Amino acid sequence: MWLAAIQLVSGRHWQDNREQIAAELAVLPKERPLLVLLPENFALFGERQGYLDGAEEIGAGPIQQQLAEWARDYGIWLVAGAMPTRMPTTIAGSDHIHTSSLVFDPSGELRGHYHKIHLFDVDVADNHGRYRESETFSPGEVPVLVDTPFGPLGLSICYDLRFPELYRQLARAGARVLLVPAAFTAVTGEAHWEPLLRARAIENQCYVVAANQGGTHETGRHTWGHSMVIDPWGRVLASKECGRGTVLAKMEPGLIDELKRTMPVLQHARLL
Repeated sequence: MWLAAIQLVSGRHWQDNREQIAAELAVLPKERPLLVLLPENFALFGERQGYLDGAEEIGAGPIQQQLAEWARDYGIWLVAGAMPTRMPTTIAGSDHIHTSSLVFDPSGELRGHYHKIHLFDVDVADNHGRYRESETFSPGEVPVLVDTPFGPLGLSICYDLRFPELYRQLARAGARVLLVPAAFTAVTGEAHWEPLLRARAIENQCYVVAANQGGTHETGRHTWGHSMVIDPWGRVLASKECGRGTVLAKMEPGLIDELKRTMPVLQHARLL
């Protein structure tokens, strides 16, 4: 079993970003099963209007059609880190949308989706300064697990990483792999990205796959990169500092079981 995270430097236009992704998928190893995670904003990385114009209904649209084709053609579990999706009661051009993660199986079937719960409304000491996701997106409400050959996948997106209660809920529900697609800024990423990821792996005894954006974007934003795969003991198995590329590591399911047997922290937890 193999876990992979694709790091991108996405721009405003899906056609250009699609070429970046296709180039990485073309050089994947042949071993299967293989789980591949794309970063947040893999399809569109821009401003509010671009997200509104590019949002698709869950289960329909050219971006999702391409994702399904890639999953089927390469025989992989492909997780679309986060893309704009229209809410069921809204139409294109509406005031708010979701940012959502979608899981496709090797037959190209959409097996589950998650709407980002925690929205990034903060001020950062970088050249962008003010981030207000709530001006464009509405938050999701429900944690999501998706059953796969790797075990249940616990879905999350970027800023969710700072809220350990989400991951503990996913772990208690049976998650064995936690997915963290992101567009972490360079400022916050340098300070907190790796410590938070390793903490989520250690405290929940899960593998963590984290796919980040990694460079300077045409909008002027700077993202941290350092996409990585972490094992349940907190060891970084593979990492990429910046730029486009793929990190890959082998998953050892027995390690999860051994740690749960010898150090049953979830059973010992008293504050729920």
